Amino acid sequence: MRRRYLQALSVIILVAVVFLLLPRFYSNQSFLFNLMLYLGLAEGVNIIYGFTGYLPFGYVGFFGAGAYGSAIAITFWHISPFVCVILGGMAAVATGIVLIPLLRLSGAYFAIANLAASQALYLIVANPTMEKITQGPYGIDLSSVYNADAGYYTMLAVLVFAMVVVAYIRNSDFGLSLLAIKEDRVTASLAGVNVVRARSIAWMLSAFVAGLCGGAFGWFTAVFYPSTVFSLDVSVFTIVFALFGGVGTLAGPLLGALLLYSMYNFIGISTPQYFQLFYGFLIIGLVLFLPDGVASILQKGKVYVP
Repeated sequence: MRRRYLQALSVIILVAVVFLLLPRFYSNQSFLFNLMLYLGLAEGVNIIYGFTGYLPFGYVGFFGAGAYGSAIAITFWHISPFVCVILGGMAAVATGIVLIPLLRLSGAYFAIANLAASQALYLIVANPTMEKITQGPYGIDLSSVYNADAGYYTMLAVLVFAMVVVAYIRNSDFGLSLLAIKEDRVTASLAGVNVVRARSIAWMLSAFVAGLCGGAFGWFTAVFYPSTVFSLDVSVFTIVFALFGGVGTLAGPLLGALLLYSMYNFIGISTPQYFQLFYGFLIIGLVLFLPDGVASILQKGKVYVP
């Protein structure tokens, strides 16, 4: 067990050092930030789907709640943006608490209900009657506190936090409880696992990570719109990244997001119509031939994936 913790720690340190040093050699800070953003979101999805089996199609709702929660705190309270990023995470947790009844569902029913909830939240935020609070459909302007470097390193801190959470779950008794729930909730309950509490904690942790990502995104970009932070593309990309790498591990979602987002940035932006077609075939291929992601190939070769 100690060896596994050390392996996970080595992965976390490697990722942190790489993103600390990369800006000195690669000037596209926006690309690096967005890559970290999707790495963090992929680990967030990993917490709830990789360990409990709940597929959150509406995961973007937590991301949007974090972005708006942080932005509203900055706008009305005029406190440190870093503190507001944390408050954005808490706003996502509050949203998760409201949506906890969805955990009574499972499979496609949960996924669809979660997706509908995220769109309901989007409609509330984007409603013109909410203009005095959320600016409605007109977008949020945080240019008064804009600091790209601070936003970048805050996102790095969020990514490290997400990786630490996943590493702990992966190598702890709590993680084993979640995996038991994923396999069979009834059997896990009979074995003494408090199913409701365990999956609720995982749900809150997953929401908190997404909310922190949303808060860091808002600070880094300074200007954003509801259609941006509640875009279903965020959920789709994040889920595909996590599945491609392999959920239930620390390194899998990192690998998936690194490979696919890099590919999207260099190919998909110039020819989005072809890249969407590629993504469609990729999802079909994953379901049919590689349901456990790239990490499963290594694991079949007796290579331990942190």
